[in-house]
Amino acid sequence: MIILKPQDVAIALKLMLKQEPWTIASLAGELVMSASEVHAGLHRNAHARLYNPNERQVRVDEFEEFMLHGLKFVFIAQRGPITRGVPTSFAAPPLNRLFDEPELPPVWPYAEGNKRGYEVLPLYKRAVEAALVDVRFYELLALTDAIRDDGPRVRKAATDEFRARFDSYRKMIRQKGVS
Repeated sequence: MIILKPQDVAIALKLMLKQEPWTIASLAGELVMSASEVHAGLHRNAHARLYNPNERQVRVDEFEEFMLHGLKFVFIAQRGPITRGVPTSFAAPPLNRLFDEPELPPVWPYAEGNKRGYEVLPLYKRAVEAALVDVRFYELLALTDAIRDDGPRVRKAATDEFRARFDSYRKMIRQKGVS
């Protein structure tokens, strides 16, 4: 049996941002993963019908359905103690413009982080490092945490934002097909 791992979601999210050709090695570098982890993750995503290996792109309709309806049941966010870290979920862009920041926001644990809040473990071990060098990837991971962890109001805002991004991805795919 082939089972998705949390990092497979991150791989698919990163692929949604790719407008130029990529290699497994380049993707691995951007995700701060090994090439073998990325290769295996692409295989699992293809098996789950979330990624089309022939076209080398995310199957947007299937991935959207999984992210908005299945993710919260499969990759449940784990809250931990108060720690220093990097804001996530509704405390990070793009949702932080819609919600007031609580005294203790959700954060990914990170020694060099600039916020104190309650710990939310990221999708994979080195996600924080990858997010800190790619703002768009950071936003997708934070939206993912809002769907994984928060209540209906935050989840609805994250869902709306994700839908807009999936629509942009669909448009990008159509434009590539025309070119």
